[in-house]
Amino acid sequence: MALETSGFALDPKESTKRAMKYRRGSEIIIVTHSGKGWFDPLGEEKGDVFGLVVHLERCAFLEACARVAALAGTEPSPTMWEHEGRKRPDLTSISETWASRRSPWPGSATWRYLRWQRCLPVPIIRTAIAQGLLREGPSGSMWAAHTDELGAVCGWESRGPEWRGFATGGSKILFRLGCTNATRLCVTEAAIDAMSLAAIEGMRAGTLYLSTGGGWAPATSAALRALAAGSDAQLVAATDANSQGDAYAGRLRALADDVGCAWHRLRPSADDWNHVLQQDKDRMDKTTNKADVPHTR
Repeated sequence: MALETSGFALDPKESTKRAMKYRRGSEIIIVTHSGKGWFDPLGEEKGDVFGLVVHLERCAFLEACARVAALAGTEPSPTMWEHEGRKRPDLTSISETWASRRSPWPGSATWRYLRWQRCLPVPIIRTAIAQGLLREGPSGSMWAAHTDELGAVCGWESRGPEWRGFATGGSKILFRLGCTNATRLCVTEAAIDAMSLAAIEGMRAGTLYLSTGGGWAPATSAALRALAAGSDAQLVAATDANSQGDAYAGRLRALADDVGCAWHRLRPSADDWNHVLQQDKDRMDKTTNKADVPHTR
């Protein structure tokens, strides 16, 4: 209700049962925990409904309490509750959980999902597996690792036929596919898109294909700054072809200006790079099928 009264609308295409996406122009709010929590994927703000009203209306906390109470039809309580601080994620548990899952193999559920539903070519899947970036998730889903500057797994993107999310208790930093000493840094919003762009470009030499997992945490910004610090670095904003992707591209351009590296916008011809990859495959299939039809003489 707080979002709707502030002019936000639900985006059902980009929403899941655990994460509902609301849009107001280029602004985005993700509602989580069955409506009890939220976060801004383009910023660092997050919290409960009171923090949401403070964030949206730029008002004081007490005024936000009154506005929430008006929406709920109740009077605000004079008692101020103190919530416990958020616990830091248990990285040992994250790494152990990751290590307990198998890498995809030809014919496995995750392999079939990546190969046939996402149209990723076998060499790209094998490269990602060889670099330790993929695991078999539950119900045929894929886990794509986010790592820190030392290569330690700190979380993973989870994508499947009917599921998308991020590791509970994990940290979004960067999914990294390619050579570690790359000077060309292609930043996408999802690991699937990073692998799709790598497939389209044929794993271009000197390129690192990255995914922020749809987030922009301080750790993500710090990791990108560290990668782009070289004098010959080029930061490529390969984000989605929509308002959210353009907002990400703007952040990347500002970051490039801050660190003094080159910047380039690489915009997909479809919604995202996986859609481009799938369209290319469809065109190739149609061309092949047409060529196989005998000519009538």
